[in-house]
Amino acid sequence: MPSIALPPGQPFSLDQTLGCGQVFRWERSPDGTWLGIVDNHVIRIRQEGTRLRFRGAPEEFIRRYFSLDIDLLPLLSSIDNDPVIHRAIGQCNGLRLVRQLPWECTVSYICSTNSNIPTIRRRIGLLAERFGTRIQSGGQTFFTFPEPSCISCKGHEGLTICKLGYRQPYVYGTSCTVTDVRSWEKKIRRLPYEDARKELMKLQGVGPKAADCILLFAFQKYDAFPVDVWIRRILKEQYLPDLPTDAPLTTREYDRIRKFAKEQFGEYCGWAQEYLYAARIL
Repeated sequence: MPSIALPPGQPFSLDQTLGCGQVFRWERSPDGTWLGIVDNHVIRIRQEGTRLRFRGAPEEFIRRYFSLDIDLLPLLSSIDNDPVIHRAIGQCNGLRLVRQLPWECTVSYICSTNSNIPTIRRRIGLLAERFGTRIQSGGQTFFTFPEPSCISCKGHEGLTICKLGYRQPYVYGTSCTVTDVRSWEKKIRRLPYEDARKELMKLQGVGPKAADCILLFAFQKYDAFPVDVWIRRILKEQYLPDLPTDAPLTTREYDRIRKFAKEQFGEYCGWAQEYLYAARIL
């Protein structure tokens, strides 16, 4: 099995990275090996101290997907400016943001609204089985995540088997809108954060939180700061005591949190968000 030696002084935790809730198509086996489907790769990977052992994808793909090319220490130093985030960084040592595929990430976060992680996993798995391409690996059958045209050509009713609920027309409508994934991806990637956010929110089912997740995880817009019920609660308890949490989050409150996060953590506030989010479950 090929391996990658992690550079000295560059923290990385495979379990923290894949177990923090940012991705939905990875599973951990009892021996510590993670199995995931990324693009057309079926990847098996495990960490042995400072070495990653893997198969199913080229080394350069692994390095890029797990952001191993990023010098993590100065990035974390730039956000490590109060006791709360300092504690979160210590608890989640080695967590890195993965570089997700934009189209799959977009549909995943459309499917994530008002849902828990196991339910999101099931929906994504059903979409892949229903519309994706079959691939074989290790005597097992897996499925790639489908292109938009594979979903839209089956019609709205074709999605019923995927049990998306009220998200079904959103997934179908967005699949009809994003007809050329590569051009769409290039367009979003070229735009500055605020413009890219507005563009994503034109898609059916993509609200402020989903847009920020997509920009953070798929487009590396690290100044995106997704706000869900957990982040809202953490911000109220630790930073903004007058923030209301007993009513639906308004656009005004969301923008206030985004503004605070950018001022508090700087251009990498999205990394701070993920550390705060992940530390809550430890």
